[in-house]
Amino acid sequence: MGATTEAVSAASATTITRPLLTNLKARLRNGETLYGIFLLSFSPTLAEISGFAGYDFVVVDMEHGHGGISEALPCLQALAAANTAAIIRVPENSEAWAKKALDLGPNGIMFPMIDSAKAAKAAVSSCIFPPAGVRGSAHSVVRASRYGIDEGYLANYVDELLIICQVETVEGVKNADAMAAVDGVDCVLIGPNDLSASMGYLSDPGNKKVKDVLNEAERKVLESKKEGNGAGAYLGGFTMPHDSAQNMRSRGYNVVVGSVDIALYRSAVVEDVKRFKTSLVKEDNAHGKE
Repeated sequence: MGATTEAVSAASATTITRPLLTNLKARLRNGETLYGIFLLSFSPTLAEISGFAGYDFVVVDMEHGHGGISEALPCLQALAAANTAAIIRVPENSEAWAKKALDLGPNGIMFPMIDSAKAAKAAVSSCIFPPAGVRGSAHSVVRASRYGIDEGYLANYVDELLIICQVETVEGVKNADAMAAVDGVDCVLIGPNDLSASMGYLSDPGNKKVKDVLNEAERKVLESKKEGNGAGAYLGGFTMPHDSAQNMRSRGYNVVVGSVDIALYRSAVVEDVKRFKTSLVKEDNAHGKE
């Protein structure tokens, strides 16, 4: 009985160590280029498949995906089973959304449409417990701390959480250097589609004018890291038909999003149906010639 009690006490005092694969900040500091996918379907099965496929991270997208907190949780659980980092993109830059998302225990959080250093500071503040920030505290019972089992959570959560701010407008590009310099912003991720839309080129993200502005944002973020004192933000972005992951990596991108689960599935099923219908036409033509 005494031995059992001692074993339980020892176990309860043990801090849970998360594997390096899911600590995105540590991997970036090690010089890795991280490659991921967006999950708009909120399918735990597709989340798990994505993890097993080898993506470094999966972004559970609550901005454009149909799901919310309840639907995101099974996706995070599936990704944890596949030892793959989960990032939640919240619908907006607000304390309430950040609190609910962070309590689920993602490895990263992404804030859309950040246009200024002030907005970036607010995003960071909503991720940090008082007195340094304004994040609401229920850390002793939520999934983020393994429901209170991980007694080292408060000591480690900042170093294990990747905070991403998105630049998606011309105004955001103007302030990209100031945003990248905000303490706590780990990555500035450029959204080319929204950026092109803000410039009046909604259907033409490959327009030269859009590329020029995007390159300006890239330069500002990359320069934030040149001081060599640990400050600044890593550069992130999305592949496009005119801009491959390899090209982005060569320009200094550290975080690359390759695709969206729904887009991959759409392309696969459209091609599958096309192949079948083409085979029917060929078969009918062959019969007609006989």
